[in-house]
Amino acid sequence: MTNGNQRDRNRFLNLAKIAVFDIAGPLVTYSLLRSAGQSAVTALVLSGIFPALGVAAGVIRHRRVDTIGVLVLAGIAVGTAVGLLSGDPRLVLVEGSVPTAVFGLLCLGSLWAHRPLIYRFAVEFIGADTPKGREFEALWVYPGFRHVFRLFTVVWGVTYLAEAAARVVIVETTSTGTALTVSKVMPYVVGAALVAWMFAYGRHARRQGERLAAEAQAAEARAEAQAAEARAEAQAAEAQPASKAMSTDLVRAAH
Repeated sequence: MTNGNQRDRNRFLNLAKIAVFDIAGPLVTYSLLRSAGQSAVTALVLSGIFPALGVAAGVIRHRRVDTIGVLVLAGIAVGTAVGLLSGDPRLVLVEGSVPTAVFGLLCLGSLWAHRPLIYRFAVEFIGADTPKGREFEALWVYPGFRHVFRLFTVVWGVTYLAEAAARVVIVETTSTGTALTVSKVMPYVVGAALVAWMFAYGRHARRQGERLAAEAQAAEARAEAQAAEARAEAQAAEAQPASKAMSTDLVRAAH
């Protein structure tokens, strides 16, 4: 299998996992259980099995646990415990916003670390042990590159904190079924919007960098041309007295 086919297969599997385990599975399970007469809390708790299975499938497939998976499992565990103890379905949904808020805080907190969190995710996504990954990591020495990824991290952190707050408001002002649907779909809409913004900003920054580099090269070429012209004028000025002196000597010798 070629690298392109492998990437397409991995992309399809990731999208299928999201569709089945993170969106359709929980929503269908909740709807069926509610139709069968189960309470809202029971339906919400049992619908959380699908995202947990999705995280477990990712761990088995990649043979490692990532940060997002840990946050998802923590949110499911906290929501389940709170729902069973309180009997309030809204608390189950509100607790689902905790991992989102924690991720936002982790992004902002990582700004004081050696590398911001979104940069680390980018390295992990590219592959630190690949040629592209090593080339990507080498770019960290440039101030403009560091600025871009710190900006990305700030935007992700603030956006996820805003999402967590919005989800709490939605839980408190809408029905349980509506809030559940929003809580399953919103993270992917927000994530897709952030990724699209990152690519657009990255293209803009790259074009701006190329323009500034071209302007710097043109300015350097102009400076070199002006310096060469000044040297030529200086040499010409130095040659004029010597030429006049030689002419005078010739005239005297003729007389």
